[in-house]
Order: sequence, then C-alpha cells, then structure tokens
Amino acid sequence: MVWPPTERLSRWGEGWPSWAGGWRGDLPIGGTVPGGRAPRTAQPHRPTTARETTYSREQRGRPVNGYAGKLLIVNLSDGTIGEEPLNAEWARQFIGAGGLAARYLYEMVDAETDPLGPENPLIWMTGLLTGTRLPSGSRSAFCARSPLTGLWGEANVGGFAGAALRQAGYDGVIIRGKSPTPVYLHITDQRAEIRDATPYWGLDTYETQARLSEALGGRQVRVACIGPAGENLVRYAAIFNADARAAGRTGMGAVMGSKRLKAIAVQGRGQVPLNERERFNQAARQALRAIQEDFAISILKELGTAGGLEFFHMLGAVPARYWTLGDYEGSLNLSGAAIAETIRTGTTGCWGCWVQCGREVQVTDGPFPVPRTDGPEYETVVSLGANLLIDDLKAVAYFDLLCDALGMDTISTGGAIGFAFYLYNEGIIGPDETDGLELTWGNVEVVPPLIRKIAAQEGFGAVLAQGSRAMEARYNVPGLAVQVHGLEPGMYDPRAMSGMALVFLTSPRGACHNKSDYYMVESGHSFPEVGVWNTGDQRREVGKPLSVARHQDWRSFVDSAGACQFVNAPIPEMVEMVRAATGWEVTAQDLARTGERIFTLKWLINHKLGWQREQQVFPRLWEQALDEGPTEGFVPAWEAMLRTYYEHREWDWETGRPRPEKLKALGLDAFIPDLWG
Repeated sequence: MVWPPTERLSRWGEGWPSWAGGWRGDLPIGGTVPGGRAPRTAQPHRPTTARETTYSREQRGRPVNGYAGKLLIVNLSDGTIGEEPLNAEWARQFIGAGGLAARYLYEMVDAETDPLGPENPLIWMTGLLTGTRLPSGSRSAFCARSPLTGLWGEANVGGFAGAALRQAGYDGVIIRGKSPTPVYLHITDQRAEIRDATPYWGLDTYETQARLSEALGGRQVRVACIGPAGENLVRYAAIFNADARAAGRTGMGAVMGSKRLKAIAVQGRGQVPLNERERFNQAARQALRAIQEDFAISILKELGTAGGLEFFHMLGAVPARYWTLGDYEGSLNLSGAAIAETIRTGTTGCWGCWVQCGREVQVTDGPFPVPRTDGPEYETVVSLGANLLIDDLKAVAYFDLLCDALGMDTISTGGAIGFAFYLYNEGIIGPDETDGLELTWGNVEVVPPLIRKIAAQEGFGAVLAQGSRAMEARYNVPGLAVQVHGLEPGMYDPRAMSGMALVFLTSPRGACHNKSDYYMVESGHSFPEVGVWNTGDQRREVGKPLSVARHQDWRSFVDSAGACQFVNAPIPEMVEMVRAATGWEVTAQDLARTGERIFTLKWLINHKLGWQREQQVFPRLWEQALDEGPTEGFVPAWEAMLRTYYEHREWDWETGRPRPEKLKALGLDAFIPDLWG
C-alpha cells in the first residue's frame, strides 16, 4: 500500500503529516546518498572468518531434504557477504526458526556480549515449512541477545518476508557487526547486496516499505524494516513486514537499529525444496480442510484475535487498570465484534493463510483519524486500552497505528505506559517526572505524546523506552512492575488461568504468552497425541505443570517448523508434512521431543548469559487477590506448581539447571561442561 493514501510521510524528524498530530523534530535524519558508494555483492560459499572458526568442514555442507541448505552471512562492519552451508546435524536436531537460531546463537554470545553492540548477532531464521503450502506457513524468527531482558531474544513473525527468504534460496541470515552509515540488505534469488539506506533513515515503517518496494520495482518485494524507535534503540523496538506484521517481542528492532540496518528487502521466486512434493501437498490439503471446519478458527476468521475478548472477560482474564481490576465492562467496547461493527473495512493476512485474521480498519471522524490500514490485535486493545482504563476503540486504533508506524511492540509499550499510569495514580511519581502529562486513568489525550516520546527517547519517554523493569529500579519499587525477566506479559491474567502463571514464569524469553498459548488449552483445547490435556477448570492447579511443559514442547516444535500458533494444523497432518518434506521417519512424540530439546537449549542460552534461579519470581501485583470479578479472592499457588514443573522437566530446583542425565536424554551432552563444569 502507499502510506498514507492521500499524503506521503516526510521523515519523522522533519515534521509529521496532519494525522500524526505534530512532532518535535529531533529524531536523527539521514543526509544525502554518499557519492561513489557501490553495492556490495555476495560471494558464493565465502563464509566469514568468525563462522569458519565455529564449525568444522565435516559439520557443514551435507544436503538436507526440505531445506535450501545454506545461510547468508553478513558482516556490516567490513561490508562483506558470504554464504555458508547449513549445518545438517543441527537442522535435524533443532528444525528451524527460533530452534535452529538458538543453536547458532549459543556459539556466538556470552555474558559479556552487549545486546546493542556490534558483537551481538541478529539471526533471521525461517522454519522448516516456511514458504510451503502448509496453511499459515509464513512464520520466521529474528533472534539475538535481547536488549530488554539481557537473555534469549526471539521475535516470531508472519507476513510475507520469511516465505520470500526461503524462496530466494536461503534458510536464514546471520548479521554481525555495525555499519558506519545506514544500510539495507537486498536479497534476490541466490544473490545479496548491502545498499545505502540514508534516504530511508528516519522514515516510519509504512513509508519505508512503500518506498523500498517502489525503488526495487514491484509488489513482490518483501521488506522487513525498523522505524524510528529501532533507530533510536528503544529496548522493545520491533521489526515490521507486510505493513504491520510485527516481530514484536524482546527488542529485535533495537538490535537491528544498533547495526544501522534499516531494512531487509527480499525478492524470492524459487520453490522450497521438498522430498516428496505431491505427498506434502496432499497432507497440506487435508490440514486445510480440517482448519476450515474448526469452530475456534472460524471465530478467528470472522472476528480476528480480539474475537476471544468476551470469553476472556467472562473468565476475568482481561487485565484492566494495570492488573488491579478484575471486571472492567469497558473492555467489551474493544472486542472483535466491536471492531467489526464500527471501524473494520476488510481483512488482511499472511503468506498462504486462508484465515486472514488481520483486521483492516479506518477512522474518518473524531480526534484520532486512522487511514485505511491494519487494525489492533487482542493484545493491543487490552494493553493500550483496558490496561489504561480506556475503552475508546477509535483512540486505541490510533495508538496502534502510532506504535506500528514508529516501530514498537504494543505489549511492552502498553506495559510501560500502564506501569507509569499506576505509579502516577499511586503518588509514586508526579507531573514533574512525566513532563507535565497527567497520567490519570482513562486519559486518552496523554497516550499519543507518550508513544512519540518513547520512540524519540525524549524526556519521560526515554525512561519508558527502557522497559518496566528499568522503571522499577529507577523508582525503587522492587517487584512492583508486572514483568518476568524484564519482559512485559501478554494480556492474560494468571489469576483467571493458573496455567498461564507457569507459562509466564518459565518461557525462555520472559513473560511470553506465545511460546505456550496455554490460554487456548484453558479454553477447552487438548492435544492428546503429545500429552496436553484440558483439566476442566481454569483455576485448577492439579495436572497443569506437566500439561504446560508438554504444551511448551509441542509449541516449540511448531514455531521451529514455521507454522502459525493461531491456525493449528492437526497433529497427524503436521507429522505427515514433516515426513514428506524431509524423508525423516518421525512420530508426533519424536517432534514433541525435538520441541523439548529446543525449549531446553533456549534456557541453556539464558544460563550462559548469567540468568539466576532467584530471578524467577511472581510480580507483586499478581500475588494480590482481586476483590471483585470472576477471580475474586484467588491467587494461583505458583511456587508449588513451579516445583512440580521442575520435577517434570528434571531441572534442579536450587539452580534452575537441567540435570546432566536430562541433557543426555535430549542429546545435549555437549552442553553439560558449560552448564555444570
């Protein structure tokens, strides 16, 4: 799309268009294109020196069915590009996307790695089935040491860019170093170049995608880019493609900005290699038929991700007033049904997806105009709406637009702003700290300037740009921010769904709701093939630790395969597609075990980066029972559940480390010396 339809955005530092509401003009602005700088072209099979030292020749270069078989290796410090054969053994063990990226990242980082330094690699890895006919096979992952948490960082994303990368002949890209000037990476079939991005530096994500696509000649250009927030190193900056499909969590946009890498533009026209293509396509067709008959997916198709808000509200699971109110009726004004009735103009979706769960919206009246564009998801309407006691859907759609355009994760943005509102209303901070903004509950007027200030790292916005954990330390209120390991949680109150307490505490990247979307199991779904059972009561704790662990394992595999968590292909069809793609004789239990290996490896990275067991604690506000609503008086017995979870995982309770015998059982023997000495 051309953004906006009637007026093109100038650089954010040079002044905003009318819809954006004004700007102070102090973001960094690129200059003119340097003269005489030629594009730098990939040299086939010329790995960088750093990668040469990581693998032996025996480990590299063995062909793997289902994979392109090579990675693109980019060093932005010296401008070199090369290719490296995919490590076949690692591919079999860790599949792809975040799983395979974790195996590479383990060799590249340690506790001394600066998340925003040139030594921290940014790894973009596709899944095994990304870009195939798997329904919803669009997903890929951007991974690095997180600047928000200091731990394993992973941002999984749909859209079209991941599929294009596989179709261009690469399984992934490893980017190291830091460019002296803004650049973008242009990848075509079997070829890559580093190009000057000075004309795009300072632009928002929509305009960057539109201008780069136009410059490169067509709609088949798939652009993944950062906005001003990434350029300014906001610690929860995101990476966007397909307009507003966000690799949102853990600050991968800040890592990209630290390298002065504005965008990756991909034009891939090839086919993903498959061992038995017709067999694969037949399984994909069977999966699609099952998806089309799934009731929950039909709701997703009809109402988008916010379609479940009414159900979660009924359970008391929709957080409001920064996790202190259990029954906020105003949240119903933000639901998928409300979006459909008021501002929806169409639907959007990702590569190969029949569901099209994205909502296209438009607001033409009132103080918060929104051009026709992607609308807010469930997490956004809650984090930037109910979380702040705001029930104005048009205002929340505008907040979402600002976050997407500036390039920020809406969950962490809403979490940081919500914490600021809470501190203000508790009298811990005042107008002298907030640049004069009155952060009273429900005040819609202060949210847009706060979002802009965060993206610019200006004034009070620079405080919020560091995340809730840093705010907690700044104001000397230990344990008060609702975060785990530095990551603000998804919008599911664990006092309504006790399984989510374990999910938030044990996700390798912090309080993540996606690495086990156990709220779906709490809503009635089971996966008996891999040992995941609905216990029949959202607050019941018995049986959940093992079920959560098994669900995390399966979801870790699904992520690594490049499949969407929202659109679930039936497990038998997933197994059949893996067999057809690779020629591997595997079962559902084999793939779940692979997921457990992946999940464990990500925790091994955290241990290597300095994580300590005492950091694994419940936020103070979650320890307080609410005095109204469906969860009145209830707090999950999180520590008892966590102990049982550790027993099932075979992790040491005092240190949080997987026991040596467990690592051996998972084929992770090589990591025992690093972990246990």
